[in-house]
Parts: sequence; C-alpha cells; structure tokens
Amino acid sequence: MLKAQETVLEIDLKALKHNFEYLKSKLQPETKFLAVVKAFAYGSDAQKIAKYLQDLDVDYFAVAYANEGITLRKAGITKPILVLHTLAINFDVIIENCLEPNLYNAKILNEFIAFASSEKQNEYPVHIKFNTGLNRLGFWENDLEYVVSKVTATSVVKVKSLFSHLAASEDLNERDFTLNQINSFKAIAENFEAEIGYMPFLHMSNTSGILNYPEAHFDMVRSGIGLYGFGNSEKESAHLKPVASLKTVISQIHKIKKGESVGYNRAYKSDRLITKTATLPLGHADGISRIYGNGKGFVTINGQKASIIGNVCMDMIMVNITDIDCKEGDEVIVFDGNTITAETLADSANTISYELITSISQRVKRTFINY
Repeated sequence: MLKAQETVLEIDLKALKHNFEYLKSKLQPETKFLAVVKAFAYGSDAQKIAKYLQDLDVDYFAVAYANEGITLRKAGITKPILVLHTLAINFDVIIENCLEPNLYNAKILNEFIAFASSEKQNEYPVHIKFNTGLNRLGFWENDLEYVVSKVTATSVVKVKSLFSHLAASEDLNERDFTLNQINSFKAIAENFEAEIGYMPFLHMSNTSGILNYPEAHFDMVRSGIGLYGFGNSEKESAHLKPVASLKTVISQIHKIKKGESVGYNRAYKSDRLITKTATLPLGHADGISRIYGNGKGFVTINGQKASIIGNVCMDMIMVNITDIDCKEGDEVIVFDGNTITAETLADSANTISYELITSISQRVKRTFINY
C-alpha cells in the first residue's frame, strides 16, 4: 500500500464486500437488500460504490434526490433506484431516467399522478412512505383511506412498496418505541392490502434495524452506514470494516516560541519554550470542520496522536508534533479502517461518523484498493 503524498480518501472495496456479506448474513435468503448510496455514497464515490455493489447483486439502490439517481444511471446502474425525497420539480427527470419516487404526502402524490398522466405513463412504480414515529416524511396512518382512494382511481401509477423508517433502532433503551413503530407499520400494511387488493413489498429496517430487529426485515432492508463500516454500537462495529481512510502529509514544520501564536485569531498560543507544529493540506473545505480545532480533534503521525491546534483553516490545519519524531513529507492518518476510525475522530468533537464521512469534500482525491 502506497504512502500518501497528498490528501487522499482511500476506499477499500474488499471492506465494502465484507460489510455487505455480513449484513446479508443476518437476513433470510429471500429478503431483498437495498444499498443506500446517497450523499456520494456516504462521502466516498457513489458511482464506483454502486457499480461494485451491483456486481455483488444488490437488489435495489436508494438516493436522497433525483440528481443522485441520474448520476448512477449515467454510470451504468441498471438496478431499481428509489428516490427517498422526491421533489415536484424533478418529476420529468425521474421518469426520463426510470427512477422510482417516494410519494410521502397528498401534494406530492397528486402532483405526480397528474404529471405521470400527462406523460401517458401506465403503472409507473411508486413507493408510499408512512410516518410511524420519526416525524420527518410520510403519510400518517389515518391517511391510508385517502392514499388508497387516489392510487385505485388511476392506472397511471402502481404502488411497488410501502415503507417506513425506524427512529431509534440503535438504542435498545427505546425498544418499546421501536416495537410500537413496527406494529404500527404492520397494521398499515395489512389494512392497505385489504383495501387495494394486493400487497406491495414492505421495508422498514435501516442498518440497526437489520442487526437488532429481525422481525422488521419484511421483504427488503435498507443499509447505509453499515455498508460503509459502522454498526452504531461497539459490538456491531467490531464485525464491520470501515471502507474509507483519510490520509494526508506534512507540508511544513514550524518551531513556535513561548507566547507566539498559531493560525487565525491567534487561537493557539504556545506555553512551552518551544512548540513544534506541522501544517497539513486539508481544512474545513475538505470536510474537517472548525469543531475539530483547538485541541478537540487529532490526527495520527507515525503511530502517535497529534492534536489539532488553533482554528481549522479553509485549506489547512496545524497540529502539535512537539513530542513526535517526524519530518516534512511524512504520511498523516486522519482516520482509517483500523484503530483511528471516523467514529473515533467524530467522538472527539461530540458528533457522529455520519457527519464526518459525508462531509469529505469532492476536491479530495479518491483512490480505490482491493478491487
């Protein structure tokens, strides 16, 4: 494995395969698997990740917005793609690219039916989301009769799936709440089938639902963060392998005298006779936000932690290397798939791995290993 000579996000496809196979091992053979590849596949590379997963025979993909689905189609993805947050302005490109919209309220349902009718569509596949407790998107249970009346009154669309989203499946202290969500969704599905005359396939489980609630696997599960190596608990994360490693190099080393400052607003002032600092070529424009500055975050150089000092700059961070034997040009690990994971770094600033990995800028070079 080559040492980094610039800031690079290294993506391990063997780790991705391991995670996919581990999560699949939790399912019944007939249960479909949907890979969530929104937000550039959680900050990695949506096109290459999706193509690799398609070769592994994943059943479905999901994106947040239509433009993400268009990118996948242009990359050669032929599997079904669910658009989780459908917006009316994108109806034309959704149909043009054979994407499958989530219809989550009366406005979007009626407008899509009208648009699909104007495009002379027949049984266009749509997905209906019901809100069972996350209170983000979705019809309420008492909207069921209304939804049924709309979709049975036309042949323009056909409901391919019903789905919902678990709000706290990673938190076993919220088990009662989660079980209530699952039971509510079951009741919605049963009533929907009775009214409409057929049963769309059902899905509700996210990564933690896959791991903690087998009774909620239904016909398909959806995994995002688990595919990228995080299980939302120490126990489950131990079975997974982080896919991405963020590496950089030391650009310059400075010796700072006592009382001298480092960075904008003089946020760090040396209290030692000599403080040695290293400047690294990444900053908040690359996804290492200002919350990691002033000693909260750290990097690893030659196996030792170097805390981030001063304010994070747009393109650079400075770290304290006073007690580290290193030189300009040495590799720096920001996070990796071993001991210093994205979760570890995120914890240092009281945030979560999701936020850190999805923030990695597209200007950071991506490289791939273990095809």
